[in-house]
Amino acid sequence: MSNLYELPADLPVPEDDGAADHLPGRRAPHVELLGTAGESVALDALGSGRSVIYIYPLTGRPDGDLPQGWNDIPGARGCTTEACDFRDHHGELVAAGAVRVFGLSSQDDEYQREVVERLHLPFAMLSDLGLRLADELNLPTFEADGMTLYRRLTLIIRNGVIEHVFYPVFPPNEHAQQVLAWLRENPADR
Repeated sequence: MSNLYELPADLPVPEDDGAADHLPGRRAPHVELLGTAGESVALDALGSGRSVIYIYPLTGRPDGDLPQGWNDIPGARGCTTEACDFRDHHGELVAAGAVRVFGLSSQDDEYQREVVERLHLPFAMLSDLGLRLADELNLPTFEADGMTLYRRLTLIIRNGVIEHVFYPVFPPNEHAQQVLAWLRENPADR
């Protein structure tokens, strides 16, 4: 069992392999995902303004083990700390122009609800069990313990178009602050 709230000091840093270079400027696909409040969220119909969707591999639980070798996979470890960073900076993200913030993984909706409750998240998590968004946008994934999981990345969607992509994301426990800095440096009224 690992402490999910602290990152090991020697985590391998993910390298930019170009797997997200094709995303800026693309329209958000018509993919509807179940949110933790029971709502269906259509990514191509998020409305006006900026939506921040941070995509991550999987959130561990305090009573469970992470996949074997998890700390050795560049970019895998840190989903709980990333969620906490988005929680802690949620108000600032909204003040800087994020109309909506979502977390997204391939974990099921029940699992996601537990994460929202345990971590006291002020935003919804989205469940993409079938990796439909990965198929529609050719998003990067990896294999661990027989599971196909998302590589960590963040989409900024504005008025139905992918405006900006953060990839690779590191360190995950400071990523909301990276998004916040970008939102402040790139106001939507430009």
